[in-house]
Amino acid sequence: MNRPFIYRIADEIFTRFPGYVRGVVLAFGVQNRPSPPELVSMLREAEMQVRRQLDPDKIAEHPRIAAWREAYRSFGAKPSEFRPSMEALARRVVKEQELPSINALVDIGNVLSLRHLVPTGGHAIDVLTQDISLRFASGQETFIPFGSEELEHPLPGEVIFAEGDTVLTRRWTWRQANHTLTLLTTTAIEYNVDGLPPIPPTEVKQICQETGELIQRFCGGRVRYEILSRDHPVLELAE
Repeated sequence: MNRPFIYRIADEIFTRFPGYVRGVVLAFGVQNRPSPPELVSMLREAEMQVRRQLDPDKIAEHPRIAAWREAYRSFGAKPSEFRPSMEALARRVVKEQELPSINALVDIGNVLSLRHLVPTGGHAIDVLTQDISLRFASGQETFIPFGSEELEHPLPGEVIFAEGDTVLTRRWTWRQANHTLTLLTTTAIEYNVDGLPPIPPTEVKQICQETGELIQRFCGGRVRYEILSRDHPVLELAE
């Protein structure tokens, strides 16, 4: 019997970013579908919350966004060019743009990203063939971004989420690859909930619980989660 794939966060990540934790929500046997009106309504409510909460001229100063911008600078990514995922979403929303409803599993991640201003996004894991990890890039890895067919390489020292040497997300939470996109055919998924101070681990746990509840409510399946930290950097991608 084949062993389950492993999910690991490199020790160097925790050394460079003390206090960082990543919640990982695993869901198996899900039935993805177009979002029903109830979930779309949740997305619109989360957008309204962001518009009330953020000053359009001071988005970069919000503590939850500023922490990520500083983390990006630390590995050489200019945050004005490469925005952390939840900042990119928030900037669209404060410009009175409605986020498109993609499908239930994608929309769940966007709802929680906006509710908490914490990067929350999913990767299909029913397509994996190797272990996955959050680590610093050597620069030899390959990446084909969503919406493109052009092969790229991350910069050495960039934070990447990768399957072997295939990059799934560049610049930590910036842009996802085609390979593990969440589609209507996706039956197993993992969500990353990134907790960089000032986000406390207790809130990461809360967001993981919310994620699991929304998955089961709208897509069914069997859900569990773990919090990866310096003291617990590895989990098995198994039910």
